Amino acid sequence: METLGIGSRVEHPHFGRGTIVDAGSETYTIWFKSQNSAKTIGKEFGLTVISASQNSTESIGGNISLADIEQALDNILERRLHEMQIVPMANKWNNGTLILKPGDSSLQPKDLPIETFFHKIVMVRDRLRLIEQKINAHKGLTDEEKVDMQQYVTAIYGSLTTFNVLFRETHHQFRGMGGKE
Repeated sequence: METLGIGSRVEHPHFGRGTIVDAGSETYTIWFKSQNSAKTIGKEFGLTVISASQNSTESIGGNISLADIEQALDNILERRLHEMQIVPMANKWNNGTLILKPGDSSLQPKDLPIETFFHKIVMVRDRLRLIEQKINAHKGLTDEEKVDMQQYVTAIYGSLTTFNVLFRETHHQFRGMGGKE
């Protein structure tokens, strides 16, 4: 079989028509609309070529629908969501200690490195963002339900603005409803 480039249209006996979206040394990654997913198929499989593209940088053209693009974007976002972002803590808190002192003097206070506490706050923020993205991308929720759930997430962000003092950069801070809590 000839070497096909990205954008080539092929037909698979089981998965139907697809578009090559990546080409390795021994395999093609092919987007099959009927499966709503990409499959890795060996180059030797014997696919039926509908239209060949030799240039891997060639545009795919009008054969991809908006739904295909949305699905591809969902897949990319899903992979990127699990990457950790480095969020710097304000320098004044470096090597600091958070002390939780009970009202009952017979109980011992709890000391916690601020870096540990800050890391937990950042994890909460990142997980809230993930929930927010999953709500917005959810196909089973109506727009009204998405807005309703988003209001709860925004209120949670507002409740966490107390911890903004720990962030070095303001764009990493929590943003609430602008005083509408």
